[in-house]
Amino acid sequence: MSALALLLFLPWFVIVGGGYWFLPAETPRSSLRNRIDTLALLVAMVLSALAMGFGMRTDTSGYHPIWAQVLATLYAYGAFLGVLAVAAWLRPRTRSR
Repeated sequence: MSALALLLFLPWFVIVGGGYWFLPAETPRSSLRNRIDTLALLVAMVLSALAMGFGMRTDTSGYHPIWAQVLATLYAYGAFLGVLAVAAWLRPRTRSR
């Protein structure tokens, strides 16, 4: 069931990942930056899938099952944004003059 929640949230991950990949536009794209960005997006996706599975297993509230999906999606989104925020902060910033 957690795979369904991840699949439904995938379009938003693509939009956020595209923003990470293409911005800032004034920074030149090198092969090193492409490799770092690819690695960051892969790590973000794997960690978000793991966080979603963790969220599905930790909801023991006993309320409606939809809340397990909500909690899992929040964990997955937090993991995805956290990895991309750290990767953007660590991204080499070479400016062309």
